[in-house]
Amino acid sequence: MFISHSKKSPFYQLTYEVNGKRTTVSTKTYNLHEAYKFMANFQIPAPEQKQHIKNIMLSKFRDEYVEYTKATKSKSYLSSVSLSFKLLIDFTGDVLLNRLDVRTLDKFIINTFARTQRGASLYYRTLKAAFSKAITWDYLLENPLKKIKVPKIAKSFPIFISLSELQIILSNTKADYLKNLFTTAFYTGMRLGELLNMKWSWIDFQQNIIKVQCSDTFTTKSKKERIIPISSTIRILLTNQFPKVIDLDKKDFVFTRVSGIKLNEDFISKQFKKSVRAAGMDDKIHFHTLRHSFASMLVQRGVSLYVVKELLGHEDLSTTQIYSHLQKQNLMDAVNLL
Repeated sequence: MFISHSKKSPFYQLTYEVNGKRTTVSTKTYNLHEAYKFMANFQIPAPEQKQHIKNIMLSKFRDEYVEYTKATKSKSYLSSVSLSFKLLIDFTGDVLLNRLDVRTLDKFIINTFARTQRGASLYYRTLKAAFSKAITWDYLLENPLKKIKVPKIAKSFPIFISLSELQIILSNTKADYLKNLFTTAFYTGMRLGELLNMKWSWIDFQQNIIKVQCSDTFTTKSKKERIIPISSTIRILLTNQFPKVIDLDKKDFVFTRVSGIKLNEDFISKQFKKSVRAAGMDDKIHFHTLRHSFASMLVQRGVSLYVVKELLGHEDLSTTQIYSHLQKQNLMDAVNLL
């Protein structure tokens, strides 16, 4: 252990060794006498104890992690977890989790990215979250995916439709309950899962609002409840289909073909796509486009992104900012200042 001085710092440095490894720490003083005093009182830190890591096969950890996430995550998220692990195991084999190295995982991400860019990004985020939990469970010392960066995906503007285009889609939709469902999605920006789980108890006609609620059988994507004001168009639509008798003990879903039976998300998505194709419109238009359209209309009419964020139920403003390019007047006003 000794005191030294270098041009890199105005302070004297104390150098010591632990297990043959040399470490330098600043004395934080310009005075040599004070530096030696610092050294006299300095205690060399005890070497860190190596954490005991449990051995577990990748497939076994997958099963344990899936079971753990069932209580808090959606079915779609669980599907992405299962798929991410399947693809990783197909690539690496069913190896010990703590034997996965950065190079192997980097190759997996790059190879996947070459096949599907958005898929690679999803698998990366999903596995990274799983490996972070593995640290908590003493299966890993560190998360190897934190040392890897996924190549950036070229971001395109979200697709949205106008009211006239919605009318064309509705004219190519036969069932009234589907027309009402598509229209409500367009005017509220609600997610498909929210719409299919919406019950009449969510709707307050006196305050003219929809309360998107969480329950034992349904939670929103953000795990938070929110309020959506009802427009005149949706008020008329909902009033016209309001049932004469509501039994709150039953599952009185607002949108349904058979009373008390919830509609299937895949079925509704396919029915919407069927209507889009029948209308001869862009095949890139899907059910979620209705949510984009709601947000886009608001932004183009000058509504603050902060307000749009709350209406959509986004956790982070950065998610809502994908619509910022639609604030054309703001952009024009800025350029006109030149």
